Amino acid sequence: MNPHHLAAALPHAHSDGRLLLATLLSIGVIVLAISKLKLHPFLALTVGSGLLAALAGAPFDQLTTSFATGFGATVTSVGLLIGLGAMLGKLLADSGGANIIADTVLARSSKRLLPWAMALIAAVLGLPLFFEIGVVLLIPIVLLVARRGNMSVIRVGIPALAGLSVLHGLIPPHPGPLVAVDALKANLGVTLALGLLIAVPTLIIAGPLFARVAERWVGPLTAPQVVAAEPERSGPAPSFGAVLATILLPVVLMLAKALADVAIDNPKDHAQRILDFIGSPLIALLLAVLLAMLTLGRAAGFSKARISETVASSLGPIAGIVFIVGAGGGFKQTLVDVGVGDAVSHWAGKLHISALLLGWLIAVLIRLATGSATVATITAAGIVAPLAAGMSTSHTALLVLAVGAGSLFFSHVNDAGFWLVKEYFGMSVGQTLKSWSVMETIISVVAIALILPLSLII
Repeated sequence: MNPHHLAAALPHAHSDGRLLLATLLSIGVIVLAISKLKLHPFLALTVGSGLLAALAGAPFDQLTTSFATGFGATVTSVGLLIGLGAMLGKLLADSGGANIIADTVLARSSKRLLPWAMALIAAVLGLPLFFEIGVVLLIPIVLLVARRGNMSVIRVGIPALAGLSVLHGLIPPHPGPLVAVDALKANLGVTLALGLLIAVPTLIIAGPLFARVAERWVGPLTAPQVVAAEPERSGPAPSFGAVLATILLPVVLMLAKALADVAIDNPKDHAQRILDFIGSPLIALLLAVLLAMLTLGRAAGFSKARISETVASSLGPIAGIVFIVGAGGGFKQTLVDVGVGDAVSHWAGKLHISALLLGWLIAVLIRLATGSATVATITAAGIVAPLAAGMSTSHTALLVLAVGAGSLFFSHVNDAGFWLVKEYFGMSVGQTLKSWSVMETIISVVAIALILPLSLII
């Protein structure tokens, strides 16, 4: 049986209420499995998908068909991009490119501008890096800046964390936004452009401005036990211009494709066909990785063998992320095939709830329950996918951003990122809640507060 016809095989007596109840129960099982039983999210999502299909009345031999189809499609479309992003991030870290960016910006910043400089550094470095990798990479820089400027770690750390988090939730090619773009059939270039438009004011408010308030709430916080020493480096290093150009290449190519689609809008135009090719996410990231081997790897004095080893070592740590994202895609496909999305669409129409607000709220609830921004984004995108069917290109992109914004809401003790920040900054649970958790909530709320009025004018 074609998995897309799974819904047709279900008993016709199903009501919207039964499907919504099946969804809530399956999500509840996923939440409990992750938070209480400490089950790996991949296994939790797999079990939850099977339970959803069973509760919805799918034929027994079809319980895993939709999940397998969704898993394969998601890994095919997103897994390759995650792998290329990891390669680019690893080359950036190992070559010393990250330190080059940081040192260059900091050398040109006064003490008053240091928090703003940290937000800028985190935003630039956050483009090709996963959040957890970005945190580990930026912590020594944050501690170094705090020591140089005789400032609180919070004052410079919050802007850095905000820069990473905003990009993690809103900007492709990060896994959550990429999966949402795929699930909602959004235009990646338009999503990237609107995401950057939303991200800048959100970062300013949640980063440098909130850092002043967080510093007063948390109190003086000096560098913890983590060694905040000057980064040691022997041998050559890539230039600032080369590092910046390499990081921004995929973003520029994807934006160029989006602009060409709007300005030219002729599939037979030779220039547009070229931009459509090099501006596709896969080719844009592939070109950036190949360029990084020269501008970062070779410039840092790496041998061909060392570059190959660096690229290979980047793939191991992301295996878990790829499986989680794939399982999320499987759960999303199960939601779609059993008709849950149509039921939610019908329910939302009765209550006259904005699709953007509904996507944000669903992501918020799943984020609070599971602690995973990626799981929240994937699940919420799958639930609201039918609502995107009749939307314009710009509104579909805004729905992706609304879901991404909701996925960042109030990180707390069930989120691995919460404990990562707590330990690296040497804070208590209370201090982490008053700084990191509030910062995440501000990002989420400010972003949706910008998205909703923007949807009225574009």
